[in-house]
Amino acid sequence: MSGSLEDTLGLWSVSLRSVKDRIRPLFTQSRVAASAGLFLDGLLGAEQRKTGWMRAEAAGDPGPWRQQAILGRGRWDADALRDIVRDYALETLADDDAVLVIDETGFLKQGKASCGVARQYTGSAGKITNCQIGVFACYVSRHGHAFIDRALYLPKVWTDDADRLAAAHVPDGTGFATKPVLAMAMIERAVATGTPFGWVAADSVYGVGGLEMLLRRQGKGYVLGVKADHRFNSWDKPRPVGGTAQSIAEGLETGDWQRLSCGEGTKGPRLHDWAYLELADLEAADYSDNRTGLWTRGLLIRRHIADGELAFFTTWCPAGTGIETLVRVEGHRWAIEDSFETAKNELGLDHNETRSWHGWHRHVSLVMLAFAMLATIRHHLNRQTPQKTLHWARRMTPPHHP
Repeated sequence: MSGSLEDTLGLWSVSLRSVKDRIRPLFTQSRVAASAGLFLDGLLGAEQRKTGWMRAEAAGDPGPWRQQAILGRGRWDADALRDIVRDYALETLADDDAVLVIDETGFLKQGKASCGVARQYTGSAGKITNCQIGVFACYVSRHGHAFIDRALYLPKVWTDDADRLAAAHVPDGTGFATKPVLAMAMIERAVATGTPFGWVAADSVYGVGGLEMLLRRQGKGYVLGVKADHRFNSWDKPRPVGGTAQSIAEGLETGDWQRLSCGEGTKGPRLHDWAYLELADLEAADYSDNRTGLWTRGLLIRRHIADGELAFFTTWCPAGTGIETLVRVEGHRWAIEDSFETAKNELGLDHNETRSWHGWHRHVSLVMLAFAMLATIRHHLNRQTPQKTLHWARRMTPPHHP
């Protein structure tokens, strides 16, 4: 992010005022809306920990009660805020060729009272530990990236315990839903609201079954991770393919691999060796009544240059789509990892101190709004002629000035 100090400060002021105006209708009382604005200020502030006490101190409050009330005792709809975040982000980031990236992140917690907390695996810690799991949808386009949806995963130990659900104020009728089911609901919301995107990318947690069929019915391409033992078979193709993803990869020849970049990283192009095998050409009309044309089902394989580690992806794309496009789509998954890191390190995504269902969704949605604001500022600054790169801007933290 670059730009003159004057331009940058102006964008911060206009953008912050804009997002506060957008969320004002969510609150029935002006004082509650003001507290929500101060909450947002705290998320965007320089404090390393975004706890209630830290936010209260930054807001000049004697204690964290007003900050806590926004997340717990107040009456406002976190899903309405989610929709505001999505619409706000799309004003800047919308693109028909965008990728909707689905992934999850863990929130480490002590005790058993926080909604959804259980001993479960999280990649954030790389182990089974006491945590909450949130599933997120990140909108990634050539203009930037931002979160547009989220859902708290409730393990069966929660959904099977009515008293526990009631204590955490989980809405009536909320039952167990797998992470792929949560992801499908996000995709359906995005389609229903006219969110423009052409692709979905996700890891192997989400990669097979109902999610694939949903995307085929909606006419969306995908690059979805699968495990090494997932089976693939081709038909009506000159090159027969059959077996597990691992065995197919082991049978490839040197000429089957291409060294391609899946995007720019902090140290330059993210290069890997890739192989792509077309498995079948199918009519879109077989899956949807209002779509026609040939689409290709395929297998994409990534091989790490240094150690040869393999990763596998099931793909669906318009016939004739090249491997470069599929590699680019898969590479967009990096954006959600970057988003989680920024949102946790800079915006307090994992600093939520409430225990309720509403508290989690409200806190996370406010962080999403702050992140979308940063993405908007970054996009507008990068469109301007660079004059001076500011150190604090590279960290995506707000400027400090008298």
